[in-house]
Amino acid sequence: MPDNMRKLLTVTAVALALGTLFPQASALSAAHAQAAAPSMVSPNRFGLPDFGDLVEQVGPAVVNIRVVQRAAQGTAGENPLANDPFYDFLRRFGVPMPGFPGQPGMGPRARQGIGSGFIVSKDGYVLTNAHVVAGEDGDAALSEVTVTLIDKREFKAKVVGIDRRTDVALLKLDASGLPAVKIGNPDQARVGEWVVAMGSPFGFDNTVTAGIISAKARRLPDETYVPFIQTDVAINPGNSGGPLFNLAGEVIGINSQIYSRSGGFMGISFAIPIDVAMNIKDQLVSHGRVQRGRLGIAIQNVDKDLAQSFGLTDPRGALVASVEPGSAADKAGLQAGDVVLAVDGRRIDDSAELPRVIGEKRPGTRVKLELWRDGRSREVAATLDELKAETVAGSAPAPSQVERIGEQFGLSARALTAEETARLQLRGGVVVEGADGAAARA
Repeated sequence: MPDNMRKLLTVTAVALALGTLFPQASALSAAHAQAAAPSMVSPNRFGLPDFGDLVEQVGPAVVNIRVVQRAAQGTAGENPLANDPFYDFLRRFGVPMPGFPGQPGMGPRARQGIGSGFIVSKDGYVLTNAHVVAGEDGDAALSEVTVTLIDKREFKAKVVGIDRRTDVALLKLDASGLPAVKIGNPDQARVGEWVVAMGSPFGFDNTVTAGIISAKARRLPDETYVPFIQTDVAINPGNSGGPLFNLAGEVIGINSQIYSRSGGFMGISFAIPIDVAMNIKDQLVSHGRVQRGRLGIAIQNVDKDLAQSFGLTDPRGALVASVEPGSAADKAGLQAGDVVLAVDGRRIDDSAELPRVIGEKRPGTRVKLELWRDGRSREVAATLDELKAETVAGSAPAPSQVERIGEQFGLSARALTAEETARLQLRGGVVVEGADGAAARA
């Protein structure tokens, strides 16, 4: 199947001047944790759930968001004809073409977009998606955000901050006494339970859709810090940033992405767990930015064969593929081939959980790591570094240098993976997978 047929689409609606395009955890603090509330939904006379009372109760706290993002200083703006072959042909022969550097007629243009959000405090804090506020790679400082309530009141919102790694943004309205949502606990949500989404798909304000939780703790490509809630709730462009409610009327997630082969809704939607978002909100309010701990290791999964070779009773944990010199992990004595089983007593079942668990902790925090090494469990302590903005939590590095060197000698070669070095009890090495030319004759 072609790669472009398998992609995750953010569900923000983006409007351009010449047309409109529609592209798309941390533990709860005591203040946010709530006991499971009774359901606000009762079966109707046909035995089906009736969401009317729930929608009336929670709807006033759901908002519609409009964004105008100014073009950066010196940016020529996007030209809708730039990829037209005839347009390029004329430009190369000196015909003046508006919209290119040095050409008149088409200067910088603003990006316009719509999305959804919800009020989390009576004094005007609003949660939404980072890509709603700043686009996929834009600057939130250039965004002018207008928030509209269900009663048609409008507010100019201040962007308190965004976190690209979790796709969470926090806005502030200059108001008080606003309706606010109740925060639920996504850990208590069960696969198969009914959930309700509210938002502005394609600009249709205050639209309600419903479905069930399809899966929890879903891993997505390049999404290290979010254990997504998967649902079959209809989510479309403009729904981004809107709330996902349980039947008690509590928010358990922020609708964020869809999986699609066509660009439209196909029954697979993803929401950011609300505890992840509230952690981001608290940090942005307190510190103005998000801080994450960092160990400084590259990791891989532990499969069944590896678990048996290590003497583990079940395949779990994060296998250390490499340790960054001078990092927190290096100072704590971690080694390639170690398996991280737990952090501060919190069990690590899958390697993808480790960056998130470490990222939830502040830099400078001292953590206890349960390791598996040489057939037995041991405990070490590490003081976390800070994950910088340009740093990405690592998986095992690609052996591109080995491959290039092998090609020079007619060899198809690659570096041993961490699993293979552990299984063979080697420090490292190269696997020759094929040979031609002089190498084959040798």
